[in-house]
Amino acid sequence: MKIEQLSTQDAKFWQRLDELLAWESVSDDAVFTTVNTILKEVRKRGNAAVLEYTNRFDRMQAKDFAELEIPLQRLQQALNSITPAQRDALEQAAARIRSYAERQKIESWSYTEADGTLLGQQVSALDRVGLYVPGGKAAYPSSVLMNAIPAKVAGVPELIMVVPTPDGEVNELVLAAAAIAGVDRVFAIGGAQAVAALAYGTETVPQVDKIVGPGNIYVATAKRMVYGTVGIDMIAGPSEILVVCDGKTQPDWIAMDLFSQAEHDEDAQAILISPDKAFLETVQLSVDRLVETMPRKDIITTSLQARGAFIHVQNMDEAAKVANYIAPEHLELSVEQPEILVKQIRHAGAIFMGRYTAEALGDYCAGPNHVLPTSRTARFSSPLGVYDFQKRSSLINCSAQGASSLGQVASILARGEGLVAHACSAEYRLNQ
Repeated sequence: MKIEQLSTQDAKFWQRLDELLAWESVSDDAVFTTVNTILKEVRKRGNAAVLEYTNRFDRMQAKDFAELEIPLQRLQQALNSITPAQRDALEQAAARIRSYAERQKIESWSYTEADGTLLGQQVSALDRVGLYVPGGKAAYPSSVLMNAIPAKVAGVPELIMVVPTPDGEVNELVLAAAAIAGVDRVFAIGGAQAVAALAYGTETVPQVDKIVGPGNIYVATAKRMVYGTVGIDMIAGPSEILVVCDGKTQPDWIAMDLFSQAEHDEDAQAILISPDKAFLETVQLSVDRLVETMPRKDIITTSLQARGAFIHVQNMDEAAKVANYIAPEHLELSVEQPEILVKQIRHAGAIFMGRYTAEALGDYCAGPNHVLPTSRTARFSSPLGVYDFQKRSSLINCSAQGASSLGQVASILARGEGLVAHACSAEYRLNQ
């Protein structure tokens, strides 16, 4: 397999890099029309529409909507049925995610000015959050933990999980993770109809304030379309990894790090940057040898040939420049002194520092969230965190003296804008 070789010294380097990074959602008019119809039907007919679409798309035979709610004791049953090693791994990962999330909590604050006026910010949790979890064979218990635990740490009282069970196939690890994370209700529904149920509410599914979690193109399109009625976490693109290496890490390690994201799907992107051209060639040899051992060889090969690249740079300063432009979801700094290089990094979802920090650790159990901005959106957005489940209200409490001094300023500005009622509202309180 030949991975594209680029050099910053090439005249058309930046143009080619742009072409490589470009990714257009496969959502088309047909997808949009289908999702729009589903949203309208669920909004109008509630449970009946969700039941109808679930039976059709997931090949289910539920006769009543009540059959689609998974009782909490079923989650506990799943937790008790998995192997001790699996349970221990889930619980260790959950503990680390929770410990990290606790440090993200934002507290309310205020201060009082000399005239007695109080200003501040009150922080409160969202009332209810919906968590979408892929189901069937594409099941990700790690995503349950990553999405649910920060919400619970933030203080969200009610977390509603939806997970499709095509052909009645239930993933025990997903249900076990939901038990560990403290999910409050679970419905065996998926697709755009599940997003609609969460966004608008039905006779049984309560309306939520925000929807988080990954899904296919129909789910992503539905989330985009209900945004505004509810909040959403993000519209995620294909998984990405960018490795910056000084040429001194084991080539096999780097090759497998690239595979770890390329195996997600054919649109995933894996890029390696190094100032050592010979090292890039060595990693290519490792890729060619190791890919033959991979169960998902075909996916990895397609991904690396279509969207992968080895980029030769002149030095580490240039490597940082290119990395910031790419703004990757996952960035590995596989170098001798990552704590120095990281100071030059401004745009990345998660930064993995040093030769021993495999990106895969962040996917499961390091602690920081694995829900990260993709498709260069790390230039302006952040990983999912506790702060995504909290909202802030400004606090203003004027003393009589403060009302007089501020009222004069407000009056001048309001009259300058031609808003006389605003001015009068402030003026009525002057010198009281």
